[in-house]
Amino acid sequence: MSEEKVVKTEQKEQKPKKAKHLLGDIAAKAYADAFAAKEAGEMVGWSSSIFPQEIPTTLGLHVVYPENHAAAVAAKGGGLEFCEHAEGMGFSNDVCAYARVNLAFMDREYCEQINMPMPDFLLCCNNICNEMIKWYEHIAVSLDIPLIMMDIPYNTDFEVSQDRVDYMKGQFEHAIKQLEEYTGKKWDEKKFEEVMKVSQESSKQWLRAASYSKYIPSPLSGFDLFNHMAVAVCARGNQAAVDAFKMLGDEYEENVRLGKSTYRGEEKHRVMFEGIACWPYLRHKLETLNKYGMNVTATVYAEAFGVFYDDLDDMMRAYSSTVNVISFERALDMRVRAIRDTNTDGAVFHVNRSCKLWSGFTYELSRRLSEETGIPIVSFDGDQADPRNFSKAQYDTRIQGLDEVMTARKEAQQS
Repeated sequence: MSEEKVVKTEQKEQKPKKAKHLLGDIAAKAYADAFAAKEAGEMVGWSSSIFPQEIPTTLGLHVVYPENHAAAVAAKGGGLEFCEHAEGMGFSNDVCAYARVNLAFMDREYCEQINMPMPDFLLCCNNICNEMIKWYEHIAVSLDIPLIMMDIPYNTDFEVSQDRVDYMKGQFEHAIKQLEEYTGKKWDEKKFEEVMKVSQESSKQWLRAASYSKYIPSPLSGFDLFNHMAVAVCARGNQAAVDAFKMLGDEYEENVRLGKSTYRGEEKHRVMFEGIACWPYLRHKLETLNKYGMNVTATVYAEAFGVFYDDLDDMMRAYSSTVNVISFERALDMRVRAIRDTNTDGAVFHVNRSCKLWSGFTYELSRRLSEETGIPIVSFDGDQADPRNFSKAQYDTRIQGLDEVMTARKEAQQS
């Protein structure tokens, strides 16, 4: 090989990674580190996605996230196989598909699409939904392992009251004691303060990156956030996540400056995507939106994992203000602000068979949201992991209809 070719090869090899590659590496490393810890004889846990990660991170415990895993399995085409396996175990197909995928994995202890170590303890928080409790209770009983539970009541008020904060603080402290006793790890208050600072910066950089969708045209494809959000779940308390999210935000900022975007095509319409992604058909949904020049510029799902707080009390408020545990009026306010802040002019609602809590208020939410903002809204039936509940024809027809309405409105405004 000539000296010139050697130099070019070395330059190519030394080309810095983009943020999306670093984020993929971080997510992969979380599984690899958990497997390594398991092989070294350490205890590894399974955790619900919005359990206060500050606890296991401070204690130096490795945890993996069944919801992340189930989404990855579904996105890689394994959702149907695992859902049917769970149904063969006796679980109804009305049960959340994330739960069915995970319960089938628990039974098999192996997954071809993406593997993860079996748990020695469980961390569960019902600020997602109450089905999480029964899901994790079943695992705990089946595997005879401890379940550390934090109960966060549904908020009927707009703000989180102090009595709820005190209730959650007691559980937070009890969870630490339980894990100390079971794992032999010791709580370090100084380390906790460091983890909180890193978590805050990580959330700040994640939300900063997401905020660039406010520019017209957007410097990012809204589906980027669905692909990157796994790190906001599994590594929010790690410096590597801070660095990668900052790089992501910097890249989007540079795109604004240069007039570039990760969105492929002309951005004719700006739409909100409401609900959890339909992972088995993520590509089809994106390609159909792209066909009509629709870019997702608003979503509360990806941004739900930016957890902000100042102190312990404020942390409890933050974990009690996640998407599925807040009052309807506050949920509506989140969507209205997201649409107005990003100049979004239409919305697509995923009526998710798996997520009854989220989809239960979809119809009233869409009605009120349309009244508040005046934007046209369409919905489609689907599922976050079970491909049997999605129809390409229905989805394509709804998106075509939305395009016709949005196009007609723009033409009327210009005439």
